[in-house]
Amino acid sequence: MNPARIYQATVPIATHERLARDTARVRVIFPEIARAIRPGQFVMVRVTGGSDPLLGRPFALYDTVLDGDIPVGFDFVYLAVGKMTRRLLTMEPGEKLEIWGPLGNGFDPLEGVNHVGLVAGGIGQTPFLAYIRQLLGTRGYGGQQPRRTAERVSLFYGVRTADLAAGVEDFRAAGATVHLASDDGSLGHHGYVTQLLETVGLPDHVVGCGPEPMLHALHRLTSRQGTPCHVSLETPMACGVGICFSCVVKVRQDDGQWDYKRCCVEGPIFDADKLLWE
Repeated sequence: MNPARIYQATVPIATHERLARDTARVRVIFPEIARAIRPGQFVMVRVTGGSDPLLGRPFALYDTVLDGDIPVGFDFVYLAVGKMTRRLLTMEPGEKLEIWGPLGNGFDPLEGVNHVGLVAGGIGQTPFLAYIRQLLGTRGYGGQQPRRTAERVSLFYGVRTADLAAGVEDFRAAGATVHLASDDGSLGHHGYVTQLLETVGLPDHVVGCGPEPMLHALHRLTSRQGTPCHVSLETPMACGVGICFSCVVKVRQDDGQWDYKRCCVEGPIFDADKLLWE
């Protein structure tokens, strides 16, 4: 299990705001998690008051909420696609969620990288707002002081259609250059976000989050050009703390063999070159 402390509590929704079609941002006040969580980590969330759905769902940190300079809460963003998230979409401020975290390994600060490219597909943009602020040194996380480690950050964000794009202005306000793509041509580049990335040109280091086919295509592209690439996997999880082994992925070892790694504990961030893409 992750040696870092995990906090668990039932807390009320502070705010619940629609960002795009079937997409919303939830804010909760939970100082213990807010002070400890880092970009790329996640929390498990379960709707209280029933047993259907029984299990929690993982949601990446969108950003922390500050009272002055003190983190007191955090936001997560979700797309309503299943039973739990569609129920969540109907909930009002004051209704309660069971939350535990922070979980996972988080993003590398990428010391001394000039240009970082963040590549998101679908709802995969959600871990990147806090990461942009960390890379550009405008906010510290996990008890660390702000420290700039990248000169510039670009977000390449692809959606199926324009009304699914969520939080675009948040990323621009955080200091990223935003490039947009849509499958149907209704927003930005007409085509896949990986095609847009290839057209614009690869940054010095690439980090991706989104559907597995997109991440696989991203790895093929970065491998051809010799660009370092890390990915945040959206593997389904049941417990989030490494007990159930429901979220294992195949990871190549230093000796060339492979082994199963728990995405919730050893991930969700992995070096793309070490994953066995199937």
